[in-house]
Formats: sequence, C-alpha cells, structure tokens
Amino acid sequence: MGQVTPSLPGETNRGHAARRLREAVSVMVLAASLGALALIVENNQAYWSGQRGESAEAEGLGLDEESTTQDTADISPAEDNRYRALSDSVARRYRVSQEMAYDLVHLAHTVGQQHGLDPLLIIAVIAIESRFNPIAEFNGAKGLMQIIPRYHAAKLAEYGGEKALFDPTVNVKIGSRILKDYLRLTGNLGIALQMYGGALGDSDDQYSTKVMNEQERLKQALPSAVRASAAHPSATRSAGLTTR
Repeated sequence: MGQVTPSLPGETNRGHAARRLREAVSVMVLAASLGALALIVENNQAYWSGQRGESAEAEGLGLDEESTTQDTADISPAEDNRYRALSDSVARRYRVSQEMAYDLVHLAHTVGQQHGLDPLLIIAVIAIESRFNPIAEFNGAKGLMQIIPRYHAAKLAEYGGEKALFDPTVNVKIGSRILKDYLRLTGNLGIALQMYGGALGDSDDQYSTKVMNEQERLKQALPSAVRASAAHPSATRSAGLTTR
C-alpha cells in the first residue's frame, strides 16, 4: 500500500491523478496514525485517571442520555412514509425486525443531518459492516459500524469507553464522525470509504463499490415520488456524493 508506480505510456490522466491522490492519502494516513498513537496513549491515561470514579453508571453499555429511546413524535407523515419504505426493505433483506429496522433508519437520518452525510450512505455502511447486528464483533471491530476501539479512543472517551460501541446510537454517531473525518481528509467519497473499510490499498475499490451499490439499492426502495431526493439536499452537497 502506498507504493509509487511508474506511469504507463497509455495511462489516462484521470487514472494517473486517482493513483497519485491515493498515494498522497496513504502518506497522510501514515502521518496521522503516528500522531493518533500518541493521542490514544494520552487520552487513555486521562480517561482512566480522571474518569474512573465516574464510570460506575457506564459499566453496562456506556449509554449516553440520548440513546435511551427514539422519539418519533416529531416525525412528519412524509418522513414516516420514507422511513417505513426503507425499513421494510432492510427488514426483508437482512432478516431483522421491522421495529428495529425503523429505529435504525430514523437514527441514520438524525445522525446524517447532524454530520452532513447522506443517511442512505450511513445505512449502507451498517449493512455492509454488520448486517444490522448491533453486537457484531470481527477482528476487534465492534457494533453496527464495526469500529475498532484502539484507533478511536478519544471519541469513545466521551461515551464511557469501548463498551458503549454496543449501543446503536453511540456506534452510529461515532462511525459517522469517523467517515466524515475521512471525507474531509480526502475530499473523495470513494477513497474515504476505502479508508473506513481498511482497504485503501485495494485498487479495485471493492469495499466502496459494495457500499455504494447498497446505497443505490436503498434509494430504489424509496417511493418514486421521493426517489429524486433520496438524500437531504444539504447532506448530499456536504457528503460530496458526486466526487468519487
């Protein structure tokens, strides 16, 4: 990953630029990783020394105050129709309950609006990462968006530590923040997704292709009347969905 490869005579300018961008991102990721290692040590020390006495309530799942129940009182009829169409599709495809699917769709829209991300993108990442299993664990990654705790100690400290990753609200909030950080770093949705999936060295972009295909499938599940505005307009602009 990050090797410099000589340009072939017939290589297109677009391909050359994409490869150079990927190489530059790899260098930035390496530099950021070294800085992050120091921050992780510092944050862990601060957390365990300064908050040990305050963590009694968080010994279970580390829930924050906002992650208790999803308040649906302020959902408009149009939003309810949208959420139900998406949750029906999710429930059928991934064999989860309709109620759980609806809550996660609602959560993705709430968090997406907060972070300027297409909620369908968030739902698609959840689908690919965990198939909507909130207690999924694989190779050290945890929860709906498969977050690896040792890489994101600072974000987790806000919620009481890594146990909070099994709370759906906390997991989706942190996962969305991570994805948004990568998008800001790269300015390219495809590369940001590859970074999120730990697949930056994959020149075939298999991970980002899976996520984007799922995002498109979700868009097709929407009623035709709202399909043209499958993401909130502000979220679409902020997420750079056409920059891949």
